[in-house]
Order: sequence, then C-alpha cells, then structure tokens
Amino acid sequence: MKKSLHDRGVIARYGAFLPVSEATPVVSLNEGSTPLIHSPKLSERAGAEVYLKFEGLNPTGSFKDRGMTVALSKAVERGATTVICASTGNTSAAAAAYAARAGIRCAVILPAGKIAAGKLVQAFAYGARVVAIRGNFDDALRIVREFGGVEGVAIVNSINPDRIEGQKTASFEIIEELGEAPDLHILPVGNAGNITAYWKGYREFQAAGRSAKLPKMVGFQAEGAAPIFRGHPVDPHTVATAIRIGNPASWEGATTAIQESGGGIDIVTDHQILDAQQWLASHEGIFVEPASAASVAGLLKRLSPEATQADSLPRHKGAKIVLTVTGHGLKDPEAPVKHGGFVPIEADADLTAVRRVLDKS
Repeated sequence: MKKSLHDRGVIARYGAFLPVSEATPVVSLNEGSTPLIHSPKLSERAGAEVYLKFEGLNPTGSFKDRGMTVALSKAVERGATTVICASTGNTSAAAAAYAARAGIRCAVILPAGKIAAGKLVQAFAYGARVVAIRGNFDDALRIVREFGGVEGVAIVNSINPDRIEGQKTASFEIIEELGEAPDLHILPVGNAGNITAYWKGYREFQAAGRSAKLPKMVGFQAEGAAPIFRGHPVDPHTVATAIRIGNPASWEGATTAIQESGGGIDIVTDHQILDAQQWLASHEGIFVEPASAASVAGLLKRLSPEATQADSLPRHKGAKIVLTVTGHGLKDPEAPVKHGGFVPIEADADLTAVRRVLDKS
C-alpha cells in the first residue's frame, strides 16, 4: 500500500485490516477520525454513558466516505475508468467526490423526485452524470447490478464488499476512543450495509485483541420502510430519504449482526424521527439529517414509559451506549424546516423593538 504524508484517511490508519496492498493507489479525502461525542442529556435519561458517533463530519457529510475510499482505490487498481451507483443521495455524493479525486467518471442512478436537494447538488457539483429514473431505489439498484461485468465499470454500492470493508473502520475508532467496544450500539438501518460493517469491524478488533467484548447491535428502520422488521420487501415511504429502501442489499449481513450479537431490529415513526432530530439539535447542539436521527429516536422510544423493550438497555453504572448518526443535517434541510415551522420573527430595526420581540419569545 502506497502511503504519503498527505494521506490521513482510513486506509492510511487501518490498512492492515483492509484489502489493500502496496500496489493500491490510495484515493482519499482524509475521511474518518469523526468525533465520538458524549451526550450528557441522553446519558442522564438512559442511566448510562451515551455517545454519538457523528459521521456527518466526513468530507462529503456522511459515513459513505469510509467505504468509498476503499471502493474507489480498489476500482482504480483494477483499471476502472467509470464507477456507477444507485443512490438515495449520500452514496451518490461520496461516489462523485471520490471519482473526481481519482480522475475517473461517475454515473449515478437515482429515483426521480425522491432525493434531498442538498445531496443531489453534491453529485452534480462533483461532476457526476446523474440519471433520474421513474421508480424507487430498489429499481435503481437493479439497473446498476446489470452493469456488473461491463469492462471498465465498477459498481460502488454496498453490494461491493470493498464498501463494507471501509465502513467497518468506524467501529475501530470507537474502540480506540472508549478503550473497548460499547455494551450497546444503535444504528439507523436502510440498505443495511452499515450495521453489517460495524459488526464486522467489532469482531475483527476483538480477534486482534483490541477489545475483550462485543456490543449488542440494534437497528432502527423507519416505520414506512421497514422490510427487515416486517420480514419481507416493502414499497418504502418515509421522510428519512437516506433509509427509504424496501429491499436492503445487505439484509443477510444485518440479520447476522443482529442474531450473533443478541441485538434486535425495531421501527420508529416519521414523527418520532423528526422530533428526535429537533431534540438533538436543540439540546445537544448536533444537527443530523432525518435518517440519522432514527438511532436517537430509537433510544428515546426504548426509554419511554410505554416501551416494551426498555429492559434491553444496559443501565448499570459505567455501561456504554453508542449511537451512530450517519449524516449532517445540512444534507436534507427541507424536512426539519417543514416539521419545525422555522420562520424568523420580524421586528423593526431598533433595539427597543428587538428586545420587545425577544421578551415575548
């Protein structure tokens, strides 16, 4: 594996755990090293130490960059001149950015009218060729799969195992920060690559002697896009566009992670997701996109008096819970604006008028 003083991304840090070699041309934007932020208010409510792995601080604003650095590096190594992906938004942004970095073409297939504007703009800005189909994400992924075997084209969705390899590095960082794996890890679940990847990473670091324990893995899907929870593919509907997926590509991997870890899969409503998004921003100063807030909504659901599975939460002193929040709030600002009714309060341009308005609010 080629290294330089300019490479500080996940391949440079964790190359020994990744499918790379000295022959691999590293395509990196210094992804990874995202903060693990302690949440005092969630910790107080949970009776445990709660941390947020804020993946929105990756270069393109989501966790997808971790997998994309490995996928693009391996694609270039194998001679690809074009990468292609289906996307609900974040994958397209990451693929386009890393393709631009590598100097190769990027094609994006996405469902028309169902992508957050912030993510769509990113794909265009990074120079991707974007095709919007009249269908959903699962239709887009079906089309992308048909490009498999086309010379010079590499598929960079999470059906590409290199993506999972890169994404698992987030669990390495969590163990390094905490000194061991947490007791419980909660994630949003859409295409299910992330929960698959985290579990793989936890197991590998345990095997390497870096953690004595493994966490329970609990995933939360949006109520209207919950194929794993319901046990069959669905026609997905949810305000959380990044997890609006009806037939996850990594369904089997997610099931394995949940079963082997003794965890579970659950659902949260769109209302719970948007409430959690606003609560997290206004109480902890962390602004995440709606899909990211599914993990926070899931924890709050299990802490509610009506919860039927609250006893699954570790509440003993020193217990550690990690929530992955997968993307920055500026990726998808439309939903919280509509939900919160955010409108500035107007006032005349003088101190008395402004103070009068502030005193009333």
